[in-house]
Amino acid sequence: MTCERQSLYAEVTARIIAELEEGRLPWVQPWDAAKCPCTMPHNAVSGRLYSGINILILWATGVEAGFSSQRWLTFRQCAAAGGHVRRGETGTVVCYADRFTPKDEVARAQSEDCEALQVAFLKRFVVFNSAP
Repeated sequence: MTCERQSLYAEVTARIIAELEEGRLPWVQPWDAAKCPCTMPHNAVSGRLYSGINILILWATGVEAGFSSQRWLTFRQCAAAGGHVRRGETGTVVCYADRFTPKDEVARAQSEDCEALQVAFLKRFVVFNSAP
């Protein structure tokens, strides 16, 4: 049995389309501070702010679920901090995009006296809100 994973782009697009079909513009939705304070989503362990499309994804999830916090963490971060994720809890997929230069590419570039090429990557993570 094979499990086809939907691309992250398709997941985000589908979520935005669903919001639009319900008559809401996710980027200008009137946020209800009682349900989810309109603060920047951040990692509950490192304090690092989420950026790009992750902000919209986490804001929308926070409002939809009625979370009182914009603090998010991975399953492993939660366990390492002494917490636990409730059985059946559904996480939210966010992404991290960056570039890196492979070691063999650096060596090749040095031997050919040219600039090393970088490789772009996109990694997905599942995060959970820290609100009780």
